[in-house]
Amino acid sequence: MRVLADVHQRDGYPVNWPADPHKWLSHASLLGAWVAELGDRLVGHVSLSGSGEGDLAPDLWSERSGTSKDLTAVVSRLFVAPSARGHGIGALLIGQAVEEARRRGLHPVLDVVASDTAAAALYERLGWELMATVEQRWSPSQLVAIHCYAAAS
Repeated sequence: MRVLADVHQRDGYPVNWPADPHKWLSHASLLGAWVAELGDRLVGHVSLSGSGEGDLAPDLWSERSGTSKDLTAVVSRLFVAPSARGHGIGALLIGQAVEEARRRGLHPVLDVVASDTAAAALYERLGWELMATVEQRWSPSQLVAIHCYAAAS
């Protein structure tokens, strides 16, 4: 939780701090989660899950590919400690989640807040395809632009 809190304080991720951060990291549709260590410190996290409420990319991938959204896996909850950036940890974590999705016969997709330009740049460097940018209402007063990505086939 300390790494997540550091990322939230520095980068504003997650945009809205969860009431229960532990539950946010270990949500019901979780297929797997991985952490990264640098030395003896925990410095990163990523998860893989089935499509859940509010996920936009699975539906977009389903429409584009003509398959069920049940054949997607959502890469999410990716964060790397600010002090550990520049070591390729984010790419390694994403690679692990993608490998597991493919092992399960699922296509990896993800949603990212459009204002998180560093994350979007990482996904694009790794070959992810931007499918669309969609506005999503998170509350009566919060309308957020979301980039929806799919991993390369």
